[in-house]
Amino acid sequence: MNIKQNAPKNCIFAPNMISINDLTFLIGSRALYDEANWHIKPGERIGLIGANGTGKSTLLKIIVGEYAPSSGSISMSKDLKIGYLNQDLLSYESHHTILHVAMEAFERQNQIHDEIEVLLKKIETDYSEEVLYKLSDKQQEFEALDGYNIEYKANEILAGLGFSTADQHRPLNTFSGGWRMRVMLAKILLQTPDILLLDEPTNHMDLPSIKWLETYLAGFEGAIVIVSHDRYFLDKIVNRTVESRKGKLTTYAGNYTFYLEEKSLRGEIQKGEFKNQQAKIKQEEKLIERFKAKASKAKMAQSRMKALDKMERVEDVDDDNPTVNFSFKFTKPSGRHVIRIENATKKYPNIDILENAEAVIEKGDKIALIGANGKGKSTLLRMVAGVEKFEGSCETGHNVTTTFFAQHQLESLHLGNSILEELQAFAPKHTDTELRSILGCFLFTGDDVFKKIKVLSGGEKSRVALAKSLTTDSNFLILDEPTNHLDIQSVNILIQALKQFEGTFIAVSHDRYFLDNVANKIWFIEEEQIKQYPGTYAEYEIWNSKRIIPVPKSIPVKPAEKEVKPKTEEKPVTANSQQQLKKLNDQLQKIEQETVQLDKDVKVIEAEMADEKVYSDQAKLADANKRYLTAKQLLDAAQNKWEELAAEIMELESN
Repeated sequence: MNIKQNAPKNCIFAPNMISINDLTFLIGSRALYDEANWHIKPGERIGLIGANGTGKSTLLKIIVGEYAPSSGSISMSKDLKIGYLNQDLLSYESHHTILHVAMEAFERQNQIHDEIEVLLKKIETDYSEEVLYKLSDKQQEFEALDGYNIEYKANEILAGLGFSTADQHRPLNTFSGGWRMRVMLAKILLQTPDILLLDEPTNHMDLPSIKWLETYLAGFEGAIVIVSHDRYFLDKIVNRTVESRKGKLTTYAGNYTFYLEEKSLRGEIQKGEFKNQQAKIKQEEKLIERFKAKASKAKMAQSRMKALDKMERVEDVDDDNPTVNFSFKFTKPSGRHVIRIENATKKYPNIDILENAEAVIEKGDKIALIGANGKGKSTLLRMVAGVEKFEGSCETGHNVTTTFFAQHQLESLHLGNSILEELQAFAPKHTDTELRSILGCFLFTGDDVFKKIKVLSGGEKSRVALAKSLTTDSNFLILDEPTNHLDIQSVNILIQALKQFEGTFIAVSHDRYFLDNVANKIWFIEEEQIKQYPGTYAEYEIWNSKRIIPVPKSIPVKPAEKEVKPKTEEKPVTANSQQQLKKLNDQLQKIEQETVQLDKDVKVIEAEMADEKVYSDQAKLADANKRYLTAKQLLDAAQNKWEELAAEIMELESN
């Protein structure tokens, strides 16, 4: 049976795309899933959530057939086309360009293209009708498959995921793992599957790319299953939430925020049922104890005991939201000025980060440093931490003690220590109870705290390093992507901890929920300057959506063009050149106005797509998505034209 990918989203009687029935999956003697059931319908957008270790990624592997269930069944239509993104793709290697790798998605089109090339070569010497007919048939099939637009489609998706035109012609193996993952995502999206299974798709993405992916998925007509710890991302995309917990899969008919409210409500009901049942059990046990010794009542007592044994017990509600029960301790508070940056200039061979930039961090500032990848966020953090050389100065204020958390800090962990010993050595002022409480918040419970650092995974080491940062004696924290490798519960713990922290911190993260809950100032790098918005991340987003982004001051010059050239005789400025310069400047001014208007149009459509009335209506959403892609294409063309005109003006003015 062929299941159409544009079936109604909420159709009760729609056939299941994938049916999971009584699924049991054992790891050793532990049941990761125990007779779990789940049915995925066409058009559903599902967030698969749960604490680390509850089997979310494993379940996706079971669905695609990488793992076999211990018992139970998974059924789906034979021709169901699944697009599966997982973290294993980070290791994919290729010497081809990323554009070539992305276009591998068009398997049939590429095959026909190669056949057409062979026939075109053959027709140079063979003019037979047979060859001409074959060529005509192949060209018609290629056109029917939209083969002439496949490169444009690949360009569009790669650009949305943050790749410049030049980047698209670089080999895949020259990119880091995070960027490779984006290429693999582009390839999967280009395959237009019936259902997308996305395991942490926003890992290694910057905020602009996450927003682009949100917009793209909002217009995707197939079903989607997303494993993610990004609450904002889930709220924007999903209309169903499935929780993996204690071997079962529980469905909630809404996004993540709905899930929290509904689960709380269900929990209150379950608590009441548990309390009532426990009272009934105690009453029954008293009656049985009272009458079991009496011969005349023994039969009745025996009957009640059997009924009690057969009673289906209501479980008490576990607290899934542990709280931080420790306090930060630092010996001395800092002075008013924590960091003062003056005349800071930082350049790399192919990119200028800062030019005579200035900034001040004051006591009590909770700063979120945001922006696209490659804009210099981590570089700026290292400058603040004093581990990155640059021109200018970065002065540390009175009594400021600093702790710098970054992913490379994992290398400083002592492999021979147990997790608890690592924290004891780093934070001797904290009691073992406090340290174990902190470790419990980061998923190290019971005997886990005695595991050696050397046997931990990369994610576990990251959580240990972060726990160490929270036990520090420092009054100034520098945090580079602290939410990486954390599930939603652990992110909540980190938020609680930073809210209690009475010192100062600056953090880089792509988790918008985290940023919105901890920051009272926003920093961003623009026009090679450190700029500041004095408010929360949510307030910054509203402000940023209304402003006009500054046009670049100049076109970046390639390093080869920066070489000092011998002086040549200056050409006299003629009336013709002045007339041409005036014409180009008029055109530049006109295209600037067009760019501003097109940018506004794009933002209006983006706001429209975020409206519940639009994104809940498939027809309206598809129309909005189509208008968005058209407007974005026009904006890109206008920006390219601006760059061409600016380059012409610069060349003419230099003559």
